[in-house]
Amino acid sequence: MPDYGVFDDFSCGARRAKAQGKSFALARTLGAMTVTGADQEATGLTSRGWWWWERRRSAVLDVSLGVFSALECALEGVNFAGDAGIAVPAGVVLGLVAGASLVLRRRWPIAVVLVSIAVTPASMGFLLSVVGLYTLAASDVPRRITAALAGMSVAGTFIVTFVRMHQSVARGDYDPGLWYVPLVSVVMSLGITGPPLLYGLYIGARRRLMESLRERADSLERELSLLADRAEERAEWARTEERTRIAREMHDVVAHRVSLMVVHAAALQAVARKDPEKAVRNAALVGDMGRQALTELREMLGVLRADQQSVAVRLDPVPLAAVGAAAAAAAAAVEEGPCLADIEALVGQSREAGMVVELLVQGEARGCDALVEQTAYRVVQEALTNVHKHAAGAKVRVRLAYRAAEVAMQVENGPADGVTADAGLPSGGNGLVGMRERVLALGGVFVSGVTEEGGFRVSAVLPDASE
Repeated sequence: MPDYGVFDDFSCGARRAKAQGKSFALARTLGAMTVTGADQEATGLTSRGWWWWERRRSAVLDVSLGVFSALECALEGVNFAGDAGIAVPAGVVLGLVAGASLVLRRRWPIAVVLVSIAVTPASMGFLLSVVGLYTLAASDVPRRITAALAGMSVAGTFIVTFVRMHQSVARGDYDPGLWYVPLVSVVMSLGITGPPLLYGLYIGARRRLMESLRERADSLERELSLLADRAEERAEWARTEERTRIAREMHDVVAHRVSLMVVHAAALQAVARKDPEKAVRNAALVGDMGRQALTELREMLGVLRADQQSVAVRLDPVPLAAVGAAAAAAAAAVEEGPCLADIEALVGQSREAGMVVELLVQGEARGCDALVEQTAYRVVQEALTNVHKHAAGAKVRVRLAYRAAEVAMQVENGPADGVTADAGLPSGGNGLVGMRERVLALGGVFVSGVTEEGGFRVSAVLPDASE
């Protein structure tokens, strides 16, 4: 008998997979830096109402940066207007427009960096340049465009710094040397553009890594869900299969013995007054068959209890020896079941019940696999039981053939003689189905049908791996 603990493990595995999938989804949701639709509704955030911002805090941050940048550029525009010889309001307006462009940094980062490069000669837009380069490096803009704009920003800052430093040195009373102005210009240009650019590259790489991990988490969650569904299907299939096997075993054990008991009881009733000695023999046979049926039922129930103990032991990791004992008990039950050598006794029981049975054995008898011998025995047993039920008084021929790497059996009966009284045995209609399932489960061939003489024939061939 199979181990029921395995099927319970299927169910436990399905529940664990579902629990892990829920935990994984919860952790992913808490750790993800995204906003769900419910959060958007709660905060009043919509893509149409807030343009391109995904969060309200992002919009507040960008607007705040734009205001500070506009004020900075406006103050610097006053000095630029004096140096360039234009009206101060014009310089202020230019600074306000240039600085306010920082609000667009998430939507058009390239345009913001271009504006910062354009106002570099006017010595304005320090915040605009730093934040613009950071946003450009952190965005999904192609790297060649980022490198080109960063190079333009470094070059523009270097040129402006070089010119201003050269003018300052020329107006001074000291000579620092030819290396001073270029070195300071390089340090200033790299110091202004380098840190925001590198930090933006780091943030962009981190964001892409988080997105890839989030996608992987979604994929794992889907896989866990599929595995959980598949485990539930396998567990349900295993339970159904096991119920079918138990029903088949109970049918084979009970139906044949009880059928013979009913036949002998009918014979006992018929001869009780005419032949008391024969009645006594029939009564003894009924008692023997009842005891045999009880013995087989006890063996089957013992295997079921051993399997249940195996399930209980699996919940406790300590007594591993009990698991081995339960498995050994189940294996012993298979080994101690009926075998091919018991077919002769099986035929003898039917003869004692009044059936005319002929047993023919072809080939040299040998020991086969335990499951093969049990299946062959059950097929013959069920075929004889069907004769008792449906063809009372018919002659039966049982053939058993030992072939190379296989065992064949055939039970054929003629039509009912019409004289023997029908015992009135009920039929569930599952006998042939059970025989076919047993044979096909071992990779054998099963054929049954009505003969030309009006009888019935059951044939089966089982592969014997022990050969």
